[in-house]
Amino acid sequence: MSKKVIGLALGAMLLALSFPVQAQQPKKVYRIGYLRAETPPEVDIEGFRQGLREHRYVEGKNIVVEYRWADGNEERLRSLAAELIRLKVDLIVTSAPAATQAAKEATTTIPIVMVLVADPVAFGFVNSLAAPGGNITGFSFLLPEISGKRLELLKETVPKLSRVAVLWNAANPYKETDLKAVQPVADALKVAVHTFRVREPNGFDAAFKGATKVRAQGLLTLDDPFTLAHRTRITNLALTYKLPAVYAVRPFVDAGGLMYYGPDRVDQNRRAAAYVDKILKGTKPAELPVEQPTKFEFVINLKTAKQIGITIPPNVLARADRVIK
Repeated sequence: MSKKVIGLALGAMLLALSFPVQAQQPKKVYRIGYLRAETPPEVDIEGFRQGLREHRYVEGKNIVVEYRWADGNEERLRSLAAELIRLKVDLIVTSAPAATQAAKEATTTIPIVMVLVADPVAFGFVNSLAAPGGNITGFSFLLPEISGKRLELLKETVPKLSRVAVLWNAANPYKETDLKAVQPVADALKVAVHTFRVREPNGFDAAFKGATKVRAQGLLTLDDPFTLAHRTRITNLALTYKLPAVYAVRPFVDAGGLMYYGPDRVDQNRRAAAYVDKILKGTKPAELPVEQPTKFEFVINLKTAKQIGITIPPNVLARADRVIK
């Protein structure tokens, strides 16, 4: 056998042997961070996980999710964001403005996908919805506009409503935007607005006592991670004072609140996984426009309505996407 033939045979053998080795090389396991100020409702996390599964990601196999939340203490977000950077995550998912701000300050290179942010342009997270620029993209939440709509629903539910208590986190400067959206709607409905700012958990009792003193006939909350973390306390107080209330996020109704109207948080978390998939496959955040909510929910808790002694008008009940009995 000639040297040329032997050489070809050896080359073919080495080539054949290389295939099993290549086939055995493990695929990359992506590591992403999920950062929030508050412990998230399980439905939010399940929505995100559902989205990952739809794009063939299985936690513990081809993707690892590092969940970090500050238990309602937004001051911890910076240290948690820094921890994710040290873990060398490939991408960070953030929820609400405070967590997004912490991630933005921590990195200008790691992609960030935000959810539940009312106005990303006003907060300085993106240049515009159509052309985000930088390393941040995701989904806006449109809370300011919806706060006025929720007051309209409360007025329809309580036709004699003339005074409303508005409860919000005094430490959250972004809630001023929500309040500005409520006032013109209140003026049009001839409803007086009484604001109650709470800075710490033990301030909720005083806020509800204050609402009683001004003879408020309904409650509107401008929700954020702080109020969400204390939703059970808030809904229990609304029940104690028999105050009809409408909330901005669904977990309040699940905790016994009367009504909720707003963008579907579960859907937004699910859609966030699609952006995660695109970015991990090479698309830059700057190339993905910030999307607005496409699905909204209106949920009524009839059990709570009965407990506080009100009847939901048929025209309001007919518009509910879900009724809790």
